[in-house]
Amino acid sequence: MDSVARLQTPLGGVLLASDGAALTGLWFAGQKYACAGLSADAREREEPVFAETAQWLALYFAGKRPDFCPPLAPRGSAFRQRVWALLRQIPYGETSSYGELARALGCASPRALGQAVGRNPISLLIPCHRVLGADGGLTGYAGGLWRKEALLRLEGALPKEDGTWS
Repeated sequence: MDSVARLQTPLGGVLLASDGAALTGLWFAGQKYACAGLSADAREREEPVFAETAQWLALYFAGKRPDFCPPLAPRGSAFRQRVWALLRQIPYGETSSYGELARALGCASPRALGQAVGRNPISLLIPCHRVLGADGGLTGYAGGLWRKEALLRLEGALPKEDGTWS
């Protein structure tokens, strides 16, 4: 049975999910594809991974680079697992494009890659917000483009609203 917990972040509420050992989901309130793969009998419970995730989020939103990651177990096909593993290789404060990721995977279908990125079940820790369009534009973020922009600004991958860099 899955466990869930709710937290508040500077960008709104999030729902965390766990299988009891690892984090299986982290979705912003109102996020597209939220709760995909979550069992219907999920119950609110305390889990050690939720405390670890809360600590990670606190550091992250304080503008720090957490030097640990809670155990992650995203649920998805083998192809999606490969895409999500590749997303985790994009460093903090850096970005990649859908095309670059498709080439790295040897993926002939950028659309399939985009769908896998968009259905990432563990926002932030699997950093799909770091993926940009071919022209460097902010495209497609299930949590909302305003959040994607805020996350990239927090990481220093975009200039602050006043035009300065972090």
